[in-house]
Amino acid sequence: MKNKKIAILGGGNIGMSMVQGFLKSGLFTKENMVITRIASQPLDDIISMNIKATHDNEKAIKDADYVIIAVQPRQANNLIKSIKNSLDENKQIIISSITALNIEDIERLLEKKVKVIRIMPNTAISICESMTCLSCNDTSTGFFAEVKNIFDKLGSTLVIDEKLMAAATVLGACGTAFMLRFIRAASQGGIQVGFHAEEAQLIAAQVAKGAATLLLENKLHPEQEIDKVTTPMGLTIKGLNEMEHNGLSSAVIKGIVHSFNEIDKIK
Repeated sequence: MKNKKIAILGGGNIGMSMVQGFLKSGLFTKENMVITRIASQPLDDIISMNIKATHDNEKAIKDADYVIIAVQPRQANNLIKSIKNSLDENKQIIISSITALNIEDIERLLEKKVKVIRIMPNTAISICESMTCLSCNDTSTGFFAEVKNIFDKLGSTLVIDEKLMAAATVLGACGTAFMLRFIRAASQGGIQVGFHAEEAQLIAAQVAKGAATLLLENKLHPEQEIDKVTTPMGLTIKGLNEMEHNGLSSAVIKGIVHSFNEIDKIK
């Protein structure tokens, strides 16, 4: 991949997280990357990293093998239209992380048959720990395997039907914030029972990391791991029951479903 060139159209949070992941993993060199932002946004921070940056999307994609579109849905239509005449449909692969814009929409805006893959990573891609969902009209193609191989090195991947991309956005991308909010709450509880803030956060974060790793490595249902920690009349079950009495599981489920139901409003 080091000889391949990549253009990231959209140097926001997710775009820059991908840049950090690409560099950390060694997938791409700085010399072979270019990042764009809209004209009103500065480029100084990108340039200071010795990475090419520009406000010109057409210029950015000129020599790129991969073109990642990582902008907000409201910016997507104009951006895609602006690059359609500069795309080489025989050479370049479009990789879109745009929420609520499907492959058919992208093809329609480009007015040509191009190689398009949708992805939904999260900001943990910056440390090569993303959960990235991918979809494509034909996942048997060589170019899809090529792109999947890239994201396999940036965390875990899951190939899904495109109709599940909205759900992947909420559970996989928004989910980072949901998990962090739980860790924050656990930290605050830790402070109340005696720890300093830094100590409470360290404990809560490591416990969350360990709990997640147990599920990923042991491949058990969460309740099976929970049962190992709960004893009759013990502290754990008392705490769990108090959380459930106050709606922990219900609140999480409602939050995920509410975010999912709001997706169509951001097109």
